[in-house]
Amino acid sequence: MLPTLPGTRVQLRWLTERDVPDLLEIFRDPEVARFIGIPRMATEKDARLLLTEIEAFYDERTLFQWGIARLEDGRLLGTVSLADLQWKNERAEIGFVLGRPHWGHGYAEEAVRLLLDHAFEGLGIHRIEADVDPRNVASLKLLEKLGFQREGYLPERHLIDGERQDSIFLGLLAHQWGVLSS
Repeated sequence: MLPTLPGTRVQLRWLTERDVPDLLEIFRDPEVARFIGIPRMATEKDARLLLTEIEAFYDERTLFQWGIARLEDGRLLGTVSLADLQWKNERAEIGFVLGRPHWGHGYAEEAVRLLLDHAFEGLGIHRIEADVDPRNVASLKLLEKLGFQREGYLPERHLIDGERQDSIFLGLLAHQWGVLSS
């Protein structure tokens, strides 16, 4: 089980069966799903399958995905993850998603900061990468605010729901985060 990572307004916590309705609400929204590279959810069965996959990937130590929960009421707002964990190379890819009603309130920034602190300091990750659709301006701005550097542009990298999507690749090194977070 992943550790709970507390912040000032949110905490990162292990996802459970009780989160299934919120996961479905978040991941069935077409505006949320368009940038995350997985098919949009349609049913609670889809959300349960996601939860099962998250648990299996955790057991394999290839993906760590936390729920982003609001401290005041425990409500699940979204998820944040370290994916494609490569322990030998000390690298991972970051991903985060918030339900649309929670956009623009600073929750993603707090969650990503908590994750980066834990990844670099707690897990010993050296490099974190991000793969972002260029149309996802809010995510690009957040990552760049936190010190991620653009490293490349990959045209038509993904095929999502029949649409070819470009990708901007970004990276952040542990020592860069250490300078930025102190």
